[in-house]
Amino acid sequence: MLKNVHASILVCFGGALGFSLATAQFPALDPVRVAPHIYENVLENERVRVLKVTERNGETAPLHSHPERLIVHLSPCAWMEVTSDGETEMQSFKLGDVVWAPPVTHGGDTSRVVQNCSRLEIEMN
Repeated sequence: MLKNVHASILVCFGGALGFSLATAQFPALDPVRVAPHIYENVLENERVRVLKVTERNGETAPLHSHPERLIVHLSPCAWMEVTSDGETEMQSFKLGDVVWAPPVTHGGDTSRVVQNCSRLEIEMN
């Protein structure tokens, strides 16, 4: 009986420890973790995280997620995008353009960047 109690305590402690370690780590779909060739964490504190993003034609970012964020374009950017109805259209932004972006999970597609794109993505905590 005492052996079962010790085993139960050990399992509970191990589960609690594992849960706290997992929640302290980056989420599985964090862009910095899954695509460090594109996303760089340049500042992070309890209020904000700032990512520098550099996209080039032909790069592929695995599946990843973004929360709501403010995007500031550091260079002119242009890429081809397939819309939900299958049409292809060009997205483009000028140096200094600022955009509010909703949460999204995406990735796995090869980039169709026409002009290399550099931007800051500012996530609020």
